[in-house]
Amino acid sequence: MTAFYWRRDDDQGPRVGFTVGKVLGGAVERNRIRRRLRAAVRRRLRSLSLPLDIVLHPRKSVQTLEFARLEVELERIFAVLQKGAPEKGRSA
Repeated sequence: MTAFYWRRDDDQGPRVGFTVGKVLGGAVERNRIRRRLRAAVRRRLRSLSLPLDIVLHPRKSVQTLEFARLEVELERIFAVLQKGAPEKGRSA
């Protein structure tokens, strides 16, 4: 999974978006990937307090990846971002 992020100037919490293109499958598969990502992000978003805009670009393996492993991967990405994201950039 790739994550792009931008630091905002306001004091709001983080915002997370997803890019799930047609290359990842039909509408049913893409929606399943989105639902899994949303659920995992909801459970792990508290670990991120910086005002960031994050865009996650998943791979097709997210569809079959064990949910606990997906959460661990998101936790790792959020930990890297929380340690100090530059003004504008790209990570993980």
